[in-house]
Amino acid sequence: MENIDPVGVHTGDSIVVAPSLTLTDHHYQILRTAALSIVHALKVEGGCNVQFGLDPKSSDYRVIEVNPRVSRSSALASKATGYPIARMAAKIAVGHTLPELTNPVTGETTACFEPALDYVVLKIPRWPFDKFVQADRRLGTQMKATGEVMAIDRSFGGALHKAIRALEAGQCGLLAEQVEALDDEGLAQALSKPDHQRLFALGAAFRRKWDIDQVAQLSRIRPYFLEEVRALVDEEQTLPALSDMSATGWQTLKRQGFSDRRLGECWQTDEDTVRAARWAAGVHPSTRWSTPVPASSWPRRHTSTPATTSRTKRRCWTARGCS
Repeated sequence: MENIDPVGVHTGDSIVVAPSLTLTDHHYQILRTAALSIVHALKVEGGCNVQFGLDPKSSDYRVIEVNPRVSRSSALASKATGYPIARMAAKIAVGHTLPELTNPVTGETTACFEPALDYVVLKIPRWPFDKFVQADRRLGTQMKATGEVMAIDRSFGGALHKAIRALEAGQCGLLAEQVEALDDEGLAQALSKPDHQRLFALGAAFRRKWDIDQVAQLSRIRPYFLEEVRALVDEEQTLPALSDMSATGWQTLKRQGFSDRRLGECWQTDEDTVRAARWAAGVHPSTRWSTPVPASSWPRRHTSTPATTSRTKRRCWTARGCS
């Protein structure tokens, strides 16, 4: 996993993405080898989490911490990959070895297998500042988040939009009125001395047409992530008229994670009007079912009527008649 925020922001307060999106294979192998060497030197058997600080302009790195246990980061990694880290750690604790255990993800290979992701997982922390209104909201080495949300999507933008909505903080996109009201000096300070709204500060900076290098220098966030955020802001600012939207255009927006509510804000209309226009264009969410489960095993709160359902559902945006 990779922290989007730079060193100096506690991992628990940092936005985290999996898999690592900006590390070269050279840097990845350096850190992987170092992590394995640390685990072997400490003779750790079971779960272990190693965090590094890497200079993006060189191969210089520092070990920030080593957690010889199943930590909260381990839980995030387990959910992101589907690999039951805690379960495997428990089996190792009672004497099993990874080569003799079956990988629960593949069902065929051994548990030594390293999961590979073909999707993006994003974690955004959740802070209690709505309850502790007088608390210092600046982020640093002291963790202040009391929770987190995780989103999965095929793209970074889609996962980012899902995670923002999951925060249930009143935002459905890269827009926060308090941040938008800042002048340029205040916005620059919000980027250089981040608080819980630094993600929305990035959106505000790109709405004001600040360039990538300037924002990267202030925030110390890798240009790759800044380019992804700017692309989402540019998409909002170049939307065609609602009446001119085609099915292809709707599909593009939905695959980038834009909600009907956020699009309504961009078009200065309500969510219901946007949804009606989308449905009129033949674009709606469809659920692909797999691994049928008998209706008798449904939980009681399930009220659907089909004869079978699925433990895992994949939601995709498609035009009517397409699958």
